[in-house]
Amino acid sequence: MIWGLPMKLIQITDPHLHADPAARSRTGVPFARLEAVVAAVIAECPDVVVVTGDISQDESAASYAAAARLFDTLPCPWYWLPGNHDQLDIMAAERPLVDAVELGDWRMLLLNTQVPGKPHGRLGAERLSALERQLEDNDRPTLIAMHHPPVAVGADWMDAIGLEDDDVFWQALALYPQVQTVVFGHAHQAFASAVTCAGQTVGVYGCPAAADQFLPDAGSFAVDADASPGYRVLTLDARGASTRVERVRMAQHSG
Repeated sequence: MIWGLPMKLIQITDPHLHADPAARSRTGVPFARLEAVVAAVIAECPDVVVVTGDISQDESAASYAAAARLFDTLPCPWYWLPGNHDQLDIMAAERPLVDAVELGDWRMLLLNTQVPGKPHGRLGAERLSALERQLEDNDRPTLIAMHHPPVAVGADWMDAIGLEDDDVFWQALALYPQVQTVVFGHAHQAFASAVTCAGQTVGVYGCPAAADQFLPDAGSFAVDADASPGYRVLTLDARGASTRVERVRMAQHSG
């Protein structure tokens, strides 16, 4: 195989916007934080951006419209998928959801893990079958993006609301060694791990939220008030996926 140029993919996650752009979250103003994150991402000159869920906090059409306007300022294509807080119909009406994106020599699959009205995630038989069909049809190196963590992140309360059928997810991937990387949102923190699957190591990565950050390794819910919003950068090439997390310092008045 002759490889083309590396692809720079950036992950943004969990903006938790309100209809009112001045509305506050626990530790700041979500809209101002997303503005700062998007500005930093633009400076990275990405090839593509994926937003891994919880776009809205109040489930309003205005919050999705505000997010889309910001993401439309990016210098590249962008895609989003739903989180547990999202209203799928309103979100899709603002911008259609897709389940696969061409990334040069790579491919990205976007999974919907939402269980409407519940904080935890689940793929279920129908979505797992669709994933298997996509992997059966194409053996190019693949990155999977989803909202709920498919592994334990070490915070007891978060692990209780992760991907409910993670064992079935990994069993399905065991037949498809082209899956090299999985990224997720929901955990509101930087995270890196690996799972041995299909005879190779699959990198599994969480991302700082654009909104509030959660305290790592906490037994019960806790906000990390000192942590800044951020994003994850992934470079996809013939060697695999290399990655780093960037934090965005906020001006004091903007949260």
